[in-house]
Amino acid sequence: MKKTFCTAIVLAAGSGKRMGTKIAKQYLEIDGKPLLYYTLLAFERSPQIDKIILTVGSEEQISYCQETILRPYGFQKVASVITGGKERYDSVWRGLQAVRNDLPKEAAEGIVFIHDGARPMVSEDILERCFQDAQKYHACVAAVPVKDTIKIADENGFAETTPRRDRVWQVQTPQTFSFGLIYDAYARLAEQKDALAEKGIQITDDAMVVETFTDHPVKLTEGSYRNLKVTTPEDLPLAEKYLHS
Repeated sequence: MKKTFCTAIVLAAGSGKRMGTKIAKQYLEIDGKPLLYYTLLAFERSPQIDKIILTVGSEEQISYCQETILRPYGFQKVASVITGGKERYDSVWRGLQAVRNDLPKEAAEGIVFIHDGARPMVSEDILERCFQDAQKYHACVAAVPVKDTIKIADENGFAETTPRRDRVWQVQTPQTFSFGLIYDAYARLAEQKDALAEKGIQITDDAMVVETFTDHPVKLTEGSYRNLKVTTPEDLPLAEKYLHS
């Protein structure tokens, strides 16, 4: 049986404003290597992944990644490094177009993993579970049950409602889909994003794009509490601890 072609789109175009550093968070170093190195390494080593599309913030970052990460460490699966867009969904859309236009036609008939470049602790177990669920359900996201009670706030910062904790999940990446499903959903978003912005609707992840523009359900796939995204300063030492363990 022929293996399903799998592409990873790794998003590394963020500016790192919440980190409060001059350098983008995905280039902060642990043991002398950027966080992005560890993220790419997980996909490079995975037997499920055939090719990687890397989106970065600028032309200068393309050169930086090639000269300090890709060439020195011998990454073979990174097929293309492209500039992302202003928003996360712009970067994903450019990545999806690169999969369709720049990779073998099998890529557009396969599965795509969409992953945050600043989430370096993604494990092979998570990638395998996402692959299996994407094959079965065509749309899945790594996620973990929340540990704390969640409140929905009103516009003035007062608690409005309390959702059942056993029904609330914290979503992570990778978010994994049959390519045709996610490509078509993003194509519709590209056509309607201005109208959504006028209504104040913010697209915050890929599953939301599928939820908004298709009737296809999205499976919640077991992630890991270690699979954190390095977003604020206190995340970095925790990421270092996990990478060393």
